[in-house]
Amino acid sequence: MSKKQSNPAEGPAAPSRGGALHLSATKLRWGLLIGALGAILAAMVTMAVAGFDTDKVEAHQPGAEPVVRDKEFSSAARGDCLTWSKPDRSDLVKVGCGDKHLFEVAGVIDLSAYPGREFAEGTRHPDSLRMTELRDEHCVTAVQKYLGGRFDPRGKFMVNVMSPSPAGWQHGDRTLRCGVQVAATATSPATTGSLADSDQSKVHVTGTCLGINQNLPTDPVDCAQPHSVEIVGTVDLAGAFTGGPPSEADQDKFVEAECNRLSGDYLGSPDAIRNKTLTLFFDYLEPASWLAGSHRLDCWLGKGSDREGFAPIVGSARGEILIDGQAPVPPPNTGRSTPAPLPGAAPLPPQPQPR
Repeated sequence: MSKKQSNPAEGPAAPSRGGALHLSATKLRWGLLIGALGAILAAMVTMAVAGFDTDKVEAHQPGAEPVVRDKEFSSAARGDCLTWSKPDRSDLVKVGCGDKHLFEVAGVIDLSAYPGREFAEGTRHPDSLRMTELRDEHCVTAVQKYLGGRFDPRGKFMVNVMSPSPAGWQHGDRTLRCGVQVAATATSPATTGSLADSDQSKVHVTGTCLGINQNLPTDPVDCAQPHSVEIVGTVDLAGAFTGGPPSEADQDKFVEAECNRLSGDYLGSPDAIRNKTLTLFFDYLEPASWLAGSHRLDCWLGKGSDREGFAPIVGSARGEILIDGQAPVPPPNTGRSTPAPLPGAAPLPPQPQPR
């Protein structure tokens, strides 16, 4: 995944609306940053959903019936949706996928069919690291099969796995539930509707601010809290492109023009981004995302950090903001010195020299 930037705040003068300074298609590559965020998110989500709370599950006696919560889990089949409200997931239940839910089952894996004794009777419940390995081994394939190959690996949803409770494991349950949930770095939000009928585009409501952790975007937060970017609009590419995935260059041209238009509408002025020394960022839909049916992209407003990634912003860009704790100083109309480019950014165009 790559992240592009259009920066009206830099250059000799503020461009007119819709005519922001255009950098080349190699404007800014966020592959390493986004990859790092994805790895953190994957690990955190797996640990949060891999099973039940081991500290709050009563022990089974030999020959006893499984606890009630595991009856719901163990009967969950492909296409079922699950939800819960307690942190230990002891109230896990199956619900209709049209109702709010936290997990949609895409496949059931029976570990008792594994060769060897790793999952035999009397063995220990797998730890979170092993559960992550089992998710990667089995669940990515299960979800792709469930959706007929139309899963967006960069979209709104994330592949995950659920295991029996330690008590259910002790009683002999060796089944895993592969499935999907809304991708998040903390508590995963609920969703409605089956994944097969859902738009997988990773987009947010206009006006949403994404939190910041280690200079990277996280989950939505109140814009009064430190955040990395603010969503100023969403671009739908489906109306402009038909057929196969559009080229990166064609996407760049269309999305940048739309994001500049949307940002001017959102802020009430085409000069607001420049005056607040902010940068408009937008993304690129990879062919796998396009073929999975994801055709929408967010327009992000943020500020690159000299420490790599994003600088923390407090306040909505529609009002007064602080960037790294300081109020932004609008650049003079005659131009200003530009900050060091972010890693991977293409060189900025030469600045005109005073005569």
